[in-house]
Amino acid sequence: MTAPAIEFAGYTCVIDVLQYRNGRVALRLVDAYGGAPVATATVNLPDEVMEPGEVAIKDYSENEGMLATLVAAGIVGEPVRTVSSGWVTVPICPLLTEVEP
Repeated sequence: MTAPAIEFAGYTCVIDVLQYRNGRVALRLVDAYGGAPVATATVNLPDEVMEPGEVAIKDYSENEGMLATLVAAGIVGEPVRTVSSGWVTVPICPLLTEVEP
């Protein structure tokens, strides 16, 4: 994936692209200098219908601010819709950066 380094939770991060077992894209932020995991930016919502190229962003709890960070970096676009998952609302966004999991 060609994406810029981004700042999140006091860390300079790069994006690690993975895949959930159902084939959907997972985005993980890792420390740009040491490679340690910082945060998982996405959530897997296997019961939700999603279009190819869409990701569900975890923007709550310890990931508060993740959506704004990823939008500002040009990694995802503004949410096209939101879905409820338990007690939270999850934004569904288009992935703007080409990825190869």
